[in-house]
Amino acid sequence: MAAQFGRRLRKGAATTAVAAVAVAALSASQAPGVNDHGRQAAADATPSPEASASDGSATGNSPYYTDLPPLKSPNPSPSTGPGPGGTGVTEAGIPATVLDAYKKAETALREAKPGCNLPWQLLAAIGRVESGQARGGRVDADGTTLKPILGPQLDGNGFALIRDTDDGAYDGNSSYDQAVGPMQFIPSTWAWAGRDGNDDGKKDPNNIYDAALAAGHYLCRNSWDLSQQGDLDRAILSYNNSREYLNLVMRWLEYYRKGTHEVPDGTGTLPGNRSDDGAGASPTPTTPGATTPGATTPGATAPGSSTPGSDRPKPDKPDKPGGGTTPPK
Repeated sequence: MAAQFGRRLRKGAATTAVAAVAVAALSASQAPGVNDHGRQAAADATPSPEASASDGSATGNSPYYTDLPPLKSPNPSPSTGPGPGGTGVTEAGIPATVLDAYKKAETALREAKPGCNLPWQLLAAIGRVESGQARGGRVDADGTTLKPILGPQLDGNGFALIRDTDDGAYDGNSSYDQAVGPMQFIPSTWAWAGRDGNDDGKKDPNNIYDAALAAGHYLCRNSWDLSQQGDLDRAILSYNNSREYLNLVMRWLEYYRKGTHEVPDGTGTLPGNRSDDGAGASPTPTTPGATTPGATTPGATAPGSSTPGSDRPKPDKPDKPGGGTTPPK
């Protein structure tokens, strides 16, 4: 009887071990580092505000532009010099100063962290999704946005709850944090990730040179090698921990790798759909100053509009909450 009971115990333990291995394998297949661009769980696409505030992401998993790149790929182009270069694909055009900032950031990271293998097209893909390339390249000669690009105040009302960490120095809000600039950093992340990309002695999240270099260093932390798909996935997910976001950035990355061209500042196309719009179809591309029904850009304001209790412009499209507090490795 004792021997029979012992055999049953051993058999049960073995069965439990097999089940544990199966569960572990299933969990691993759903981990953020897995390259599953064709699959997405609802929980991945819509993280909770509570998780957003503490998951260490640059954006807090907040809304972003969801416009997809055109099905027709742009013609190969060295993306140098003025004008469209004969490609005829408006979405492939990147404003001159913004494009220059991405390329300078890639060069800087090639020297500072050569093992990261950061492609400038990744910065372009994230910049497109985060701010529509600084709202179509509406920047001055030094690369600073003509108007601040601000996300909503992160007061827990549909977004993460992140109380003020910078006394309003970057976002003008001394009650709650707001994401700032063309790469949409929140103040607590910028405090350690910020960089001076144009050598003017300042680290300004509203400046595309500073923001692009900061984004490059952020994506290159943890000894990630972005030429490896697993590390590339992890880096993108660290910016916004959503499978849908990962899939979208990857599509723009692949699109820009096939060819881009330079366009004058202020003439880039503006995306219209956002992940919090509930809109399914891609809008007709617009240029700065044009109006598309139902489509607005982050930081854009109607005449006379303001945030209650504040003289700051009211952002009509939410951008990036969230953020990390651990310095990059």
